[in-house]
Parts: sequence; structure tokens; C-alpha cells
Amino acid sequence: MTTIDASRPIDLASRPDNYLTHTRGFLSWALTLDHKRIGVMYMVAVLCSFFVGGVFALLVRTELLTPGMTIPGVTADVYNQLFTLHGAIMVFLVIIPSIPAALGNFVLPIMLGAKDVAFPRLNLGSFYLWLFGAAFTLVSLAMGGFDTGWTFYTPYSTTTTAGGVIPVLFGVFILGFSSIFTGMNFVVTVHKLRPPGMTWFRMPLFLWALYSTALIQVLATPVLAITLMLLVVERTINIGIFDPSMGGDPVLFQHFFWFYSHPAVYIMILPAMGIISELISVHAHRHIFGYKFIALSSIAIAIFSFLVWGHHMFASGQSPLLNTLFSLISFSVAIPSAVKVFNWLTTLYKGNISLTTPMMYALSFLVLFTIGGLTGIHLATLNTDVHLHDTYFVVAHFHYVMMGSALIGMIGGLHHWWPKMTGKMYSERTGTAACIIIFIGFNVTFFTQFFLGSQGMPRRYYDYQPEFQVYHVISTIGSYIMASGFLLTAYCLITSLFSGKKAAANPWGGGSLEWQCASPPPHDNFATQPSVGDCYDFRALRWDEATQGYEIDPALAAEAAKHPLH
Repeated sequence: MTTIDASRPIDLASRPDNYLTHTRGFLSWALTLDHKRIGVMYMVAVLCSFFVGGVFALLVRTELLTPGMTIPGVTADVYNQLFTLHGAIMVFLVIIPSIPAALGNFVLPIMLGAKDVAFPRLNLGSFYLWLFGAAFTLVSLAMGGFDTGWTFYTPYSTTTTAGGVIPVLFGVFILGFSSIFTGMNFVVTVHKLRPPGMTWFRMPLFLWALYSTALIQVLATPVLAITLMLLVVERTINIGIFDPSMGGDPVLFQHFFWFYSHPAVYIMILPAMGIISELISVHAHRHIFGYKFIALSSIAIAIFSFLVWGHHMFASGQSPLLNTLFSLISFSVAIPSAVKVFNWLTTLYKGNISLTTPMMYALSFLVLFTIGGLTGIHLATLNTDVHLHDTYFVVAHFHYVMMGSALIGMIGGLHHWWPKMTGKMYSERTGTAACIIIFIGFNVTFFTQFFLGSQGMPRRYYDYQPEFQVYHVISTIGSYIMASGFLLTAYCLITSLFSGKKAAANPWGGGSLEWQCASPPPHDNFATQPSVGDCYDFRALRWDEATQGYEIDPALAAEAAKHPLH
């Protein structure tokens, strides 16, 4: 296995070109060990999956426009397959890998001042495992589909006759190994490839978030893999693990599944929180407030994530004592999340805020994550959860946390690092307009569902009572508004590749190491070893009209060194 020697000096004399052009052709990408190219390939694959999952979401919302059948041919069974595919694709193929595997692969080594991740071959292998797992998941369509819901709950998954259940279980099993290998790679990279001077508390907060996420990936994902294999074994050779008629326990599956899947919620949200720390500090041009508290709160969230799986099972017949304990711990996990939110708000206070597209996504995140967090209190409270369990209230809460927070954070990060990745600037006007449309469409779609759920509309239902129709109509209209925003975002970014202005090395005025290399970066990231300092101290930066970017002013740097902020 190839490893990176952190002590080897960087020398670009033999390969001076950037990572996009230093070699050309299909094989140069397919067999690359460059973390940046692997990150770009992950991003393209994830965004394609996002498009497919989004189409399924629009079909689901369109079908729910009226009671009964709305789209000709979409029966109750087809509807079950549509929402199951939407959930499985969005969770396992989009949100979980979107930041760690895609943006993380591109940004993490450059933020560390390293040439690559610790194990480049393992990194490439993780990508092909992801492709292999995604192929298995989509093969399930050709084999009759699957209709169990993305959680694969027993007894549905053990009794359904849909032929695609076993292929999708194998697919998610393989995707799990891709996630584990990526997490292992990131942990070793952070431990072993930090340059001289970059102590733990000099790392950018995005790296703290990726490190915490990697720990969860390594520790929690094997539980899901084992659980899915037990399910395959039960379906193929009839061993009674989850089937009560053979001495099994279907609730045991829920314990196994949520012991992984609640930490997986933080695999999705923690990296987005790390991105928001970067966006708010850089685009408010102010030192992040409470750096150590934000950094350590990421570790605290990773620890808490393993202790709260039971709040998904308040209605499953658990003992009152267990329910009470899980409820208490669920409230406790809000503390490190609130630490981040209040520190972000304090950073914004008296900041020199630039309403760039990344900052607009950061502000959207703050609103949507707060709504998602506050509505989670209702589901962590025993007496209200009994009423709201398995209603559209849960659907709305889940989407506010996963899509409104994790996915919005990812898109904000994509806009933030797009100039670094491509060397091109996009239209700020178009990007900001797309963000506003997405924000409006998202809230119209999902805030309405809080009312649906509180009035008793169950989730996953194909048909419903006529009195719920007005809410479904509003929610469906919102979904089309949101889809138009995503299409505008795609137009904004894709057209920038052809007509965008050339990006400076540091177009936003960031202080972390990735802004010290060219845009796009050279093959080995840096021509010389970058200097490590306080990555949130922006006092040494000045705007350069010639390059249309920020550069370090030696006089300002010397003055800032005399008066360190921390």
C-alpha cells in the first residue's frame, strides 16, 4: 500500500501544471492517486446520484398532489418503491459521502499542507467500492425494485417478495466499506501528515469536523454491515435472527440499525458544521469565536451520537426507564450543537459580513438547522413523540436536519471552494438567486409538513383523507420551486467552467493553507512548504486589484505577529 512521506520536500520542477491538466485522458483520471481528482470524481458521482434521488422525490410529491392515484400507473406498490429509492439514494449515495468523500478528499490534505492523504491507493479503492455499491443499489431496479423503506425494517424486508432487496443490501454493505476506508485514511492523515507548527488547536475547524466524522465512520459502520449481512442470511437460508416465528426478534434489527444510523446522522451533519465554521469566519472576515469550544464540541457530538439510538424506538415497547434515559441523553446532545450555533452568531456579531453566495448558504444553514434542532425537542420528549411518531412531523424534522442543514452546508462549501477546485469564478448574482429560491422552496415544502404531522397524517402513506390535500398541494408546489433553485445552481456552476473569470489564489480572503496555493492547485498542492499560523487571523491580508484576490502584506503580517489574537 502506497503511503505519503510527510518529510519529503515538495518539488514541482518536474510537474509544474495544475491537477486538472498535468495528465490528460480517461485512464489518467480512472487510475489517478491524486486526492483532488478523486474528490472531483466523488463529487460528480454524488451530484449525479442527487439528480436521480431528486427525480424520485418529485415523483413522490407529484403523486401526493391528490388523494388516490395522481400519476397514471403509479400504484401503491410503485409508490412504495419510489419513496424507498429516494430515501436510500439520498442517504447512502448522496448525503453520507458528499462532504467527507467528495469535498473532504479535495480539501483535507491541502488544509493540512500535505501532498496527499496518507494512503492514496486505498483512497482510490474506496471510490471504486462506492461505485460498485452504487451499481448494486441501482441493479435492484432491474430485479423488481424494493419497497421496504430506506431503513430496511423487519418484518418488511424479510417477507417482501420484491426481488431487489438482496442486491440493495449488498450494495449498502459495500458502500459501508468505502465509508470505513475513507474514515481510516482521514484519521491517519490528520495524525501523521500535519506539517511543523500545526498543532491540534491550530487545525481549521473543518478538519476537526472531518476527524470526528471519520471516527464515527470507523466505529459505527461495521455494525450496519453486520446487520445487513444477518438480514441477507435470514432471507436466503431461513435462520431465525429477526423472524419471531423462528425464534428471532424484529425489534433487535431496529436496535442494530439505529445504533449505526443515529451516528450516521452526525456523519452527515458534522462535516457540514465544519464547513459553516469556515464560511462564517472567512466571509465575515472575523476570527472565529470560541475556537476550542467549537473544536471540542465536534468530539462531544461524536461521543453522544453512540448513546441516543433508542430515541427512535420510544414506541417500540422499550421499558419506561430506558425511554427516560434515551430522552435525557437526546436533550443533552443539543448542548454541543448549541455551542456551535451561539459561537457562529457571536462571530457574525460586528463582523465585516460579505453577502457572497457561500455566506448566503451559511445563513440559510443557521435558520434551517435551528428549526430542525428545535423541532427535535418534540421528538425527544416522550409524551409528544408518541403522538408525532411516524407522522409527517418526523419527515419534516428529518429533512430540516439532513437536507436543510447537511446538504445546504455541502452546497455552501462547494461554492466556497469552487474557485479553488476549478480556477474559475461563478456569477454571484445567479448563485445568490439560486440560494434564495432553494431556501424559499425548501421551507414551503417541509414547514408545511409540520402541520400535516401534528394533525395526524402518517408518513409513507400512498392515500390520505381529503382534509390533508391543501397541505400536500402547498408542499408539492414548494418541491418544484426548490427543484428550480437546484437547476439554477447547476447552471451557475457549469457555465462558470466555460465563461467564468479566472479565480485568484485567495478570492475570499481565507487564512487557512488551501488559500496559499494556486487555483486550481498544482499536482502536489504547494510549490514550497506553506507557513502555518492562526488560520482565522485575517489582519495580514489585503485586497490586490491586479489579481482580484487577497494577498499577505508583509508589513501587516509583522504588525499582527506583535499582537496575537489568541
